[in-house]
Amino acid sequence: MSQLRTRTRAGLLASVMAAAAAVTMAGPASVASAAVPQQNVRFVAHLDITEGQRPENITLEPGGSAVVTFAYSRQIARIAQDGTVRILATLPAPPAGSVTPALSQPFLGGIVRAQDGTLYFLYATGSRDLTGVWSLRPGGTPHRVAALPAEGLPNGLALDQSGRRLYVADSVLGTVWRVPVTGGAPTRWSTAPELAAAGFLGANGIKVHEGSVWVSNLDKGTVLRIPVTRQGTAGTVRTRATGLINIDDFAFTGSGDTLLAAINADNEIALVEPSGRHTTVLTGADGIENPTSLAVRGTTAYIASGAYFTNNDPNLLAVRTAAHR
Repeated sequence: MSQLRTRTRAGLLASVMAAAAAVTMAGPASVASAAVPQQNVRFVAHLDITEGQRPENITLEPGGSAVVTFAYSRQIARIAQDGTVRILATLPAPPAGSVTPALSQPFLGGIVRAQDGTLYFLYATGSRDLTGVWSLRPGGTPHRVAALPAEGLPNGLALDQSGRRLYVADSVLGTVWRVPVTGGAPTRWSTAPELAAAGFLGANGIKVHEGSVWVSNLDKGTVLRIPVTRQGTAGTVRTRATGLINIDDFAFTGSGDTLLAAINADNEIALVEPSGRHTTVLTGADGIENPTSLAVRGTTAYIASGAYFTNNDPNLLAVRTAAHR
């Protein structure tokens, strides 16, 4: 059975989000003036660390389930609302001697779901025969639809609103790739210097939002906005937030530019306003353990924790938020 916890920080999350929405819609306002309702932080699932169930990325299904990638066990899994975990696929092991850039071991990264139920996800192995974009149709078996450079680390994945193109954030090569969902050769869509690593990993999380591609940079602690031009090319990069060192994935809270960011190594969730100002709204005291990714549906944010550094309780949380804007 899922455990239910009510916490002050979750109330703060709802409060700050409501205030941010008010600023967006009605001009400057005081965050402190917003009411602080009690909200719920609920454990959807406690995962099995001994089985390598460390969730790296998450996508939501219409029925309420979440599908996650288990980073180092090479598995795709569905987590039902009651916490039941079902393994949907296990990716093939790389050839002997393969070394995944930056991480050494095989790595399953971003995952998205198309309207027809097809799952697209990223696999990095350091080998040319496996690294790239993979897909899994309902009831089918996984197969690679697009190869990506073995010397890179495809990490974040986004699907555009038309459902025709995928965008891939490569953390080692500092590149955003664009790939047709039908597969084929990838396009090196952006190699802007803002995407580059500064010691470990650069471009990480990625989302398509309001006609732009948004990317987080883990090493530089930034959130970037790259407009998609009328020709489909990458426009000028704009830095929308700074000071978010160790940012992993992120998710928008509604139709505006307010977002929630997973600060992995620091064990925090930050709420980032359109101005770039950010506030810590959840910490380890709320149950998160090295959060890796987020997904928002309506008034609920789902947070996946990989427990990469705590090595304790990888889990999936559901957090009530403010009214959807």
